[in-house]
Amino acid sequence: MLLTQGGPVIWLILLAAAVALATFIERVLYCHRSQINSAAFLNGVRTVLKRDNVVEAVSICDATPGPVARIVKTAILNRDRGRERVREAVEEAGLTEVPLLEERLNLLATIAQIAPLLGLLGTIIGFIRIFMQLQTEGLYAHLNNLSVGIWQSLICAAAGIAVAIPVHAGYNYLVSRINKIVLDMERAGGEIVNILTENGNGHPK
Repeated sequence: MLLTQGGPVIWLILLAAAVALATFIERVLYCHRSQINSAAFLNGVRTVLKRDNVVEAVSICDATPGPVARIVKTAILNRDRGRERVREAVEEAGLTEVPLLEERLNLLATIAQIAPLLGLLGTIIGFIRIFMQLQTEGLYAHLNNLSVGIWQSLICAAAGIAVAIPVHAGYNYLVSRINKIVLDMERAGGEIVNILTENGNGHPK
């Protein structure tokens, strides 16, 4: 197997790749569960609140996954405390939800940064092996003995770059998904504040 000629560093690179893949899949699934059709959700909540049915509105929030629903629920539960208190509650809920969305993103960014460095480390170790062989055998060093270090250098360098590129792309993709969810959270928070303060418990003030 070609990878076995990469020396011990190649296994660190493969371990980093496996961790990155598992993290990426978990984050993609989390983002998929967190992203909803916020416009349709808010229309449903607005309709229920106009009927003065707060319990049903909270039930809709509980049945809907994702941070948007949790923020709307927080606003509904604080509806009797005035516009400013509702706004503050929504902002506090948002500050709690964003770190959950961004969880383990730093791990992906770190792997994208260190994978090429691990490849460089493997390359350097490979060259050290080559020069040690040359120092021991001098001009009589056989090419087959030198090729071990050469293979290690090339394989580690290639593997490090090959891991870093998709991990960096995956990180940027997740950042884009999370930014969209955060934008939905901000829009939903502003809209539910307006709905609650304009209509109170379902009746115009």
